[in-house]
Amino acid sequence: MKKIGFLSFGHYRDVQGSFVRTARDALLQTIDLAEAAEELGIDGAYLRVHHFAPQFAAPFPLLSAMAARTSRIELGTAVIDMRYENPLYMAEEAAAADLISGGRLQLGLSRGSPEPALRGYEAFGYVPSDGSTDADEARKHTLVFRAAIAGAGLAAADPVMTGSSGSLAIEPQSPGLSERIWWGSGTRATAKWTGEQGMNLMSSTLLTEDTGVPFDQLQAEQIELYRAAWADAGHAGTPRVSVSRSVVPLVSDDDRRYFGLRAQADSRDQVGRLDGGLARFGKSYIGEPDVIADQLAADAAVQAADTVLITVPNQLGVDYNTQLLENIVKLVAPAAGWR
Repeated sequence: MKKIGFLSFGHYRDVQGSFVRTARDALLQTIDLAEAAEELGIDGAYLRVHHFAPQFAAPFPLLSAMAARTSRIELGTAVIDMRYENPLYMAEEAAAADLISGGRLQLGLSRGSPEPALRGYEAFGYVPSDGSTDADEARKHTLVFRAAIAGAGLAAADPVMTGSSGSLAIEPQSPGLSERIWWGSGTRATAKWTGEQGMNLMSSTLLTEDTGVPFDQLQAEQIELYRAAWADAGHAGTPRVSVSRSVVPLVSDDDRRYFGLRAQADSRDQVGRLDGGLARFGKSYIGEPDVIADQLAADAAVQAADTVLITVPNQLGVDYNTQLLENIVKLVAPAAGWR
């Protein structure tokens, strides 16, 4: 059994063919898609966060609205770039959204990927100190954020106001949220670090390293290292692992019109340079439902994960993406052994 979620980047652009022309369109349609996905039996609705781009940027108001319109589906991020975040303010917003959802948030965090802005996090006021990197800054913010949602005292109490000289935790607190934090890992080394830290693991369709082996095998190795590090660190419980995949069953004329030509071009891994090093991009699964079900059943990383996040082409609108998810649930998931 696999949990199946959808992952939306929230693109919006006023161009020909787009059903999502404004930021309002992207936000309201995502709420509608979460509601429709829940009715289909999809397990999760996830948002990708970017800055200085026509995409999702502020996830918590949207997650709260999605929570108010649904009752069962997991609501998450994949991922929030922690270089840009005030960890205490984010902790307050995350706890509030989790309380509204009834404890359904699954928050993916990360150092983030390349952004349109050059060192955009510095415009947000977060400049790494001498000898520190932006990745160090993201991990520092994450450490404070996790302490805050776990209820640690982080500010000295004013004895005049409180009658105490102790420390104060942020409010509100949402019990259990600290156990539902994920780290988006792009390498085997960061996967190992994630396991040591006791966070769940997210791995996308991009790995920022390449050893020459197929993407799914490299990602499966990443997952194996993560689970070993979790066990060696002595963390209790069973950690969760998600992988992202682009999956498009070709069922309708619209499917073939939009994606038929991409079926062959995107059917293999791609290797390119990103952030100054080699990166491997995973292939897309586009084709007849039975064919891609067999391919997914043979994907080593998908088999190793408990959750699969399906990236959706959100600019095609709610109706198209609802049908896409229904085709995956009914035609692909059972044949792939996910249901």
